[in-house]
Amino acid sequence: MIIIKTPEEIQIMEENGKLLAQIIKEVAGKVRPGVTTQYLDKAAEDLILKYGGKPNFKGYQGFPATLCTCINEEVVHCVPSKRKLKEGDIVTLDGGLILNGFHSDMAVTIPVGKISLEIQRLVRVTKKALKRGIKKVRPGNTFGDVGNTIQRYIEGQGFSVIRDLGGHGIGRELHEDPQIQNYGKRRQGPKIKEGMVFCIEPMVSTGDWKLKTAKDGYGYQTKDGSLAAHFEHMIAATKDGCKVLTELK
Repeated sequence: MIIIKTPEEIQIMEENGKLLAQIIKEVAGKVRPGVTTQYLDKAAEDLILKYGGKPNFKGYQGFPATLCTCINEEVVHCVPSKRKLKEGDIVTLDGGLILNGFHSDMAVTIPVGKISLEIQRLVRVTKKALKRGIKKVRPGNTFGDVGNTIQRYIEGQGFSVIRDLGGHGIGRELHEDPQIQNYGKRRQGPKIKEGMVFCIEPMVSTGDWKLKTAKDGYGYQTKDGSLAAHFEHMIAATKDGCKVLTELK
């Protein structure tokens, strides 16, 4: 069941989303060669607690950290560690918080120092795919319209859409209906309605889309070792279109 949020609830979620976006921005500013992902995780948790929130990933299905931190071929849900970032890496920071009874969730992929032109293109295409998907969010369209737009753009750029994972509804629970695929056919899937709040999060690889479990037992990485990027925003469907709730103006 897809839960419709009231304008008052969406206002709370927007406030939470802006706070999360600011926190992720601050943590992203600490990314540099030699830094560990555990350090970034601690920075995120300290900021969330400072502003009165609670990390919503920590303890969720046994996950032991505040952030999911994925490096290079890792895609999602990897546990922060003592591994040091190196020049030329990319790292995804996926985080969330709960405040005033509502969850927020977002992700960004950040370059570590100077990255190759091809990796720059991977990051740019993934970010642009999210923007294109968001433009399809309006009452009357379907989630298939969103996924189809994301898929066509990514594959048209020569990359692969990760198919085993996707976006989700969000609200009083971190994961609510619907599940939102980053691929699909137009006019298929549930229709988007005013008051829906959900996360769109394209995950893209330079090689094949198939995954395997990461070494930490929590995360996923590409099966063929190809590089991956991931961006996520929390979106509210409005009467005339949509509003991005995890975006700083």
